[in-house]
Amino acid sequence: MKTIISTEKAPGAIGPYSQAIEVNGLVFTSGVIPVVPETGVIPEGIEAQADQAIKNLVELVKASGSTAEKVIKTTVFIKNMNDFAKVNEIYAKYFTENFPARSCVEVARLPKDVLIEIEAIAMK
Repeated sequence: MKTIISTEKAPGAIGPYSQAIEVNGLVFTSGVIPVVPETGVIPEGIEAQADQAIKNLVELVKASGSTAEKVIKTTVFIKNMNDFAKVNEIYAKYFTENFPARSCVEVARLPKDVLIEIEAIAMK
């Protein structure tokens, strides 16, 4: 059985998908972009966007009843691989120990022309 997870503390789905799904004690998030949920504003610059995207991701994981510490895998999509070190600095503020496995991929374009998108798998 799957449970749909949603929260107003992360950007809403902009298509026919759920913000996250829980199945058998695992939470699978959709990609989260750096939209400020309360205003719809997208911050400028990779540091601000990385911070907002990861903050949104953590809020979505919390809405499932899990925590950032229980994230086991993330996938980070960035527009420019030259931003990798900057993204790592922000990422390390949210994932501080027992780091999740992670992939990071440079992509040509992301929704709303943001610079970063992140998704995760977490344990409940």
